[in-house]
Amino acid sequence: MTATPGQTLPWDWYDGIIPTNVRVAPTAYIETAFSFYLFRGERPDAVTIGDGASTYLGTMFDVGPRGKVTLGNYTLVHGARIICESAITIDDYALVSWNVVMMDSYRVPTDPDLRRPLVQRVPGLQPRRLDNEVPALPIHVGRGAWLGFDSCLLPGVRIGEGAVVGARSVVDADVEPFTIVAGNPARLVRRLTAEEMAHGR
Repeated sequence: MTATPGQTLPWDWYDGIIPTNVRVAPTAYIETAFSFYLFRGERPDAVTIGDGASTYLGTMFDVGPRGKVTLGNYTLVHGARIICESAITIDDYALVSWNVVMMDSYRVPTDPDLRRPLVQRVPGLQPRRLDNEVPALPIHVGRGAWLGFDSCLLPGVRIGEGAVVGARSVVDADVEPFTIVAGNPARLVRRLTAEEMAHGR
């Protein structure tokens, strides 16, 4: 049985629906419609979930009106927070571990004097979410990349094909293909060997 836009999921504990502007491949799996609780996408293709892709409990599509999220074929997203005002693309066969945060926008100004009145409004909001016009920069995660748990991708970063981002890393710059990065900020640990690349394909 597949996840059908505009309908509830038969196995779901949450009675929400899959938004009608979410394109779901017949072999894709969405564990719960609660993943769209913060979804406000207005594009006709606001989210695309490819063949064999899976999203599990805790994954949250926090997509703004102009945002577009694409999950490639056979990607696995396990409990990530996807904050998208522009575009977040995850290519085929990527693995996104639990509690990963991908944010193509900070949603609030970096200037504390401008940010303070926005934050003061939060207690009266439901859901408690800040929406503000700040620049958004697309994020791209390459084919077969692996994002370790609790890692964070900041606006505008590109993760190369086959790259590995270590657990709890904060990625503020592009990651080259077939490399391992880790840390805060994430920095090169080493390049994958030819043997490791051969086994990963």
